[in-house]
Amino acid sequence: MPFEYYFFLGSAFILGSVIGSFLNVCIYRIPAGKSIVSPPSSCPQCGHSIRWFQNIPILSYLFLMGRCAGCGQKISLRYPLIEILTGGLFVLVLYYFGLSLATPVYSLFAAVLVVITFIDLDHQIIPDVISLPGIVIGFACSFAIPWVGWFDSLLGILLGGGLLLAIAWGYQLLAKREGMGGGDMKLLAMIGAFLGWKAIFPVIFLASLGGTAIGVPLMLLRREDTRLALPFGPFLSLAAIVFLLWGPQILNWYLGFF
Repeated sequence: MPFEYYFFLGSAFILGSVIGSFLNVCIYRIPAGKSIVSPPSSCPQCGHSIRWFQNIPILSYLFLMGRCAGCGQKISLRYPLIEILTGGLFVLVLYYFGLSLATPVYSLFAAVLVVITFIDLDHQIIPDVISLPGIVIGFACSFAIPWVGWFDSLLGILLGGGLLLAIAWGYQLLAKREGMGGGDMKLLAMIGAFLGWKAIFPVIFLASLGGTAIGVPLMLLRREDTRLALPFGPFLSLAAIVFLLWGPQILNWYLGFF
C-alpha cells in the first residue's frame, strides 16, 4: 500500500477523534439545554477548567490516567471510547467512499448518529434539535450524492417517518399503550434523507433484529415483562451505519428472503 493511503486513513482517524471529543460535549449538554460552545469544558465535579493540553483526544485520558487534574475524580472511560469510535467510523467512511463528496457527508452523518445513540441511551430521547435539522441537511446533501439523489432522499424522508408512524399507531391501537416515540420516527426520516428510501426496510429489519437479540435476554435477566423500556434509536443508528457501509450486499441478502 502507498504511504498516501495510510496517511489519509490516519488523518481521518485523528480528525474523527477530535470531532468525537466535541461530540462528548454535545451528548452531555444538549439534553440539559446548555450551549455546546460556551463555557469551555470543565470537570463536572470540581469545576476545574480543562486546558488545551488536557483535552487532547485519547492521549490526555492516558496521560492523566483517567482522572481529573484538579480533584482527582475518575473520568468516565466513555469519553475516550467515543473518540475512538468516531475516529474509527471516519476511517471506515473514507475507506469505502474514498476522496469524494460522499466522505464528508457520511462522516457528518456518522457523527450525528453517535450523538443520537448516546443521548438516547442516557435519557431515552432523541432531541428535535438534532433530528429535524438532520433531515434538512440530509436532503440538501442528496444533491451531491449521485446514487441517492433528491427524489430518493425525499421518498426516504416520507417513507421513514410515515412507516414508523403507522407502526407506532398500530401498536398503540392493539396494545393500548405507546410503544415508540416520535424521536424514532424523525430519526428514521433523517436516515431516509441521507441514505434514500431503499434503506428504510433493511434498516428497520436490522434494527428490530438487534433490538430483539438484546431486549429478550435483558427481559429474562431482569425478569421484566414486555414493558421493558429499551431505546430503539441506538439500534436504528447502528443499522444505518451497517447499511451505509454494506448497502448493496444487505439489499441482496434482504431481498433474498422474498
